[in-house]
Amino acid sequence: MSFNFVSTAISLMFASGLAFGLGACGLADFSGRYPTKGDVKPHPGVASAQRYPVHGIDVSRWQNDIDWQAVKAAGTRFVFIKATEGGDHIDPRFLANWAGARAAGIPVGAYHFVYWCRPAHEQAQWFVQHIPRDSDALPPVLDLEWNGHSRTCPQKVPREVALEKARLMLRELEAHTGKIPIIYTDITFHRDVLEGEREFDRYPFWLRSVAAVPEERYAGRRWAFWQYTTTGRVPGVRGDVDRNAFYGTDQEFSGWLRGEFDLGSRTWTRAAPAAVRPAPAAATALPETPPEE
Repeated sequence: MSFNFVSTAISLMFASGLAFGLGACGLADFSGRYPTKGDVKPHPGVASAQRYPVHGIDVSRWQNDIDWQAVKAAGTRFVFIKATEGGDHIDPRFLANWAGARAAGIPVGAYHFVYWCRPAHEQAQWFVQHIPRDSDALPPVLDLEWNGHSRTCPQKVPREVALEKARLMLRELEAHTGKIPIIYTDITFHRDVLEGEREFDRYPFWLRSVAAVPEERYAGRRWAFWQYTTTGRVPGVRGDVDRNAFYGTDQEFSGWLRGEFDLGSRTWTRAAPAAVRPAPAAATALPETPPEE
């Protein structure tokens, strides 16, 4: 987003008396959907994230105490909360964040950060041992990245080893929760391990891409959630917070929450609501309109 555009937009807002306001210490979204949310370092390559109607956040201990009622009032539709790492670490804010978000009425899901030096079975058991068995919780998330900041674990393992660990953990998480897990990953891990692996197509992907749309960074990979900034601003959270967009419509998001819409295949598993069904074909075909460039 250019400085000239922002300056012009702000001037117009004040001149017309519109009460959009700016997010604390950051620039507001000008989509009209989230006037109280913002980003302190907006990147023009991800501006298109604002056209998606459903947005949420992900949090961990680093966000400290959170006012979940304010987060909810800002229009946050979902939250993913860090639960565990490896086979012996629990995020100290996990249970408080989980309880607070649920009490505010925000759909919540937990994620596990994989350590490549721990056996996959141990990690899966550690994760499921510590996440609440809430039937209405979002599916569990497996965070697949290289351990670049670990002093005790190897940063990388051979590709086939990483794939086998991921397979086992995904199977165990699905067996435990009865829900198809979500895969979170970044550009480097996807390129090194997951790119071209069609066996994972049934899983919804949550992709990190903070400088360009996911389609430019992840070859041939459909996404369900897009982490488009790590410098977001949301009322109720002090400082930076990751912001995420859901790829589809309000109806598809609601259908997914009800178990009627499959994110991996992007298809309705039950009859789609009338509002999202294709309109009947007209009796007389109209001239085809060329697509916009």
